[in-house]
Amino acid sequence: MSNQTTLGKLKLRLTPAAEKAARSGHPWVYGERIKEANRDGELGELAVIYDRNNKFLGVGLFDPESPIRVRMIHAGAPQTIDESWWLARLKSALARREGLGGDQTTGYRLISGENDGWPGLVVDRYDQTLVLKLYSGVWLPRLEEVVNRLQAELNPQRIVLRLSRNIQTVAQERFRLSDGQIIRGEPLTGPVVFLENGIRFESEVLKGQKTGFFLDQRDNRQRVGELAEGKSVLNAFSFSGGFSLYAARGGAESVTDLDISAHALEAAKRNFALNEHIPAVKECQHRCVQADAFQWVATSKERFDLVIVDPPSLAKRETERSGAISAYEDLAASGIRLLNRNGILVAASCSAHVTPQEFFGAALKAAQLSRRPFTEMDRTGHAPDHPATFTEAMYLKCIYLRFT
Repeated sequence: MSNQTTLGKLKLRLTPAAEKAARSGHPWVYGERIKEANRDGELGELAVIYDRNNKFLGVGLFDPESPIRVRMIHAGAPQTIDESWWLARLKSALARREGLGGDQTTGYRLISGENDGWPGLVVDRYDQTLVLKLYSGVWLPRLEEVVNRLQAELNPQRIVLRLSRNIQTVAQERFRLSDGQIIRGEPLTGPVVFLENGIRFESEVLKGQKTGFFLDQRDNRQRVGELAEGKSVLNAFSFSGGFSLYAARGGAESVTDLDISAHALEAAKRNFALNEHIPAVKECQHRCVQADAFQWVATSKERFDLVIVDPPSLAKRETERSGAISAYEDLAASGIRLLNRNGILVAASCSAHVTPQEFFGAALKAAQLSRRPFTEMDRTGHAPDHPATFTEAMYLKCIYLRFT
């Protein structure tokens, strides 16, 4: 019999600063900010937090092994956390995505972790396949009930489980769960094909990065397509060619995919083949270059009309922030150097530890140092299905600059 059953609910009190943060809606409580606990907690159990006046403050999911000890699911007046509560929360997240899908778009995010009230849990849709990714072990004891809710509400062909590296050991040893496991529905042997604004893409849902594709850049890909007509395009850090296909459909004369991964470039070739029924894609010259993108853009003598620089995260921890800002400036400078007259630079960052102001500042500094006249066309952030409701969640930013 568990401690939960024998000793009653887990009760916590926090430091004043953590209490204030939880009351304001911040979703994380760190272990060192727990001032008092009535007992040891178990993985995934509900932890009830009281303030200094012994009044209910909120409730979260407890993880005894993580620095983020509690992931808040509710703050404010007491509520009963039962099946109907969870179902209402799921329906609320799904309702926020109404209008995103349809005949032309069958790939998008359904649940975006803390930002939808499901801390450490993400659900992406790829056609009739759902990918459930867990970034926190708090969901492992609750996995079956989560899967049952998704199955009842969405009735997918299958649900694939993806696990962040930090929880794979406990998932295997305690719950016999593994990354890439199909936990509900039909078997799958290869990528899933889905639609995004009428373009067909593969998603490597079993083993690919994140949940198999980078759905968060959909709006920026659409914008690149609108800018690409008649242009020569370089897609640096191209992954599986998302920006490139939009550019090709938008009438680009040529597109160069640049990535260090041969696997990613092969995926880009397959994605182009999936869309050969689109005349503009078939007519576009598509080239793949396997190289270190940092080095290639810094040394190439080629020139382009549109350069996209969208590297992987350059600051995965706070200690890497200053180096990342410098790297973003260098990448922007290299991209600008490759631009023809009237060329456009599209520079993006997915580093949460680098603020929008720091990233945009680095890109603008590079533009100013180039001594080329330029105009800022736009700045963008998170797509509607990837909301950011607290500071640490604000990772995605992109800037568009035109150089004469």
